[in-house]
Amino acid sequence: MEAVALQLVRYALSEDVGTGDITTLNSIPAGVHARAALVAHEDGVVSGVDVARLTFREADASVRFRALARDGDVVKPGSAVAQVVGDAGSILKAERTALNFLQHLSGVSSLTRRFVDTVKDTGAIILDTRKTTPGLRFLEKFAVRAGGGENHRLALWDMYLVKDNHIRAAGGLTPAIERILRTRQGDLLLEVEVESLDQLQDALRPEVDRVLIDNRPVEEVRLAVAEVDRWSRAHPPDSPRMRPGAKRWPEIEVSGGIRLDNVRAYAELGVDYISVGALTHSAPALDISLEVEMPAPAGPASTPGGSAAGSRCGPSSSRPTMRPGICSQPAPRSAP
Repeated sequence: MEAVALQLVRYALSEDVGTGDITTLNSIPAGVHARAALVAHEDGVVSGVDVARLTFREADASVRFRALARDGDVVKPGSAVAQVVGDAGSILKAERTALNFLQHLSGVSSLTRRFVDTVKDTGAIILDTRKTTPGLRFLEKFAVRAGGGENHRLALWDMYLVKDNHIRAAGGLTPAIERILRTRQGDLLLEVEVESLDQLQDALRPEVDRVLIDNRPVEEVRLAVAEVDRWSRAHPPDSPRMRPGAKRWPEIEVSGGIRLDNVRAYAELGVDYISVGALTHSAPALDISLEVEMPAPAGPASTPGGSAAGSRCGPSSSRPTMRPGICSQPAPRSAP
């Protein structure tokens, strides 16, 4: 994961810095050291702390980054996520790039946590989709896990998913499935998207591991769940791909039009998975800023990478190992 993140960080820094940060270079004397804090300004779940660390490291290897929260930690307004100490120009040069990653990924994990909390105790698992920002898929899917969700297939190569366009191009659902079965690779799952109860009948066969009910109202999904359960009882599964603890086979996933105000209604039908494209394509950024606290003496104030700790500004995590740390005083918000 770090190798992927490092490529993205280097590209993002080159995109932003270009030929140089002319404002910093011409307004701050060389050699000025500063201490700054990355501070949350709203409730959320942090993700991207290590990406922020990589960003400051790539801008200047002498900058010291101390994480005060870990990916998956809950933060509140005023919680310090990390402290950065080093050359002021280097810190400011990396500021926006580090924040872009941290705010966006924390937004993904925060929205995911809201969905996960909404379906709590139903047994439904919240999944992401492939509707990700180009180039950021690995990081965004990591952020979904930090928020308590799970990943759907990573890409086109790690799971079979027969969708409406495959069905049309193949001449029908059955021909599409039959062609896959002739060349099926090992233990890769086979999922089939259905848009009606009639189509569901064609998808119910021992070789299919999951049915995806797409863009259907709650009452229609209720009927589909009952039909899958009837079929599953009549055809005891013996698939080597069956998930430990699965309550039926094939399993049931719903998707399409899933929102915070209706996700629990779908979850209470007893479906196994609910995939939500909004986790990655519509998550609002978490409000986090970098605030320069004071000039700092030259030299390291902590070891690179540091250890995780909490914030005096309030509880930043449910983890029992969090320790009190620093928090910043109110300061002007960072510039765009």
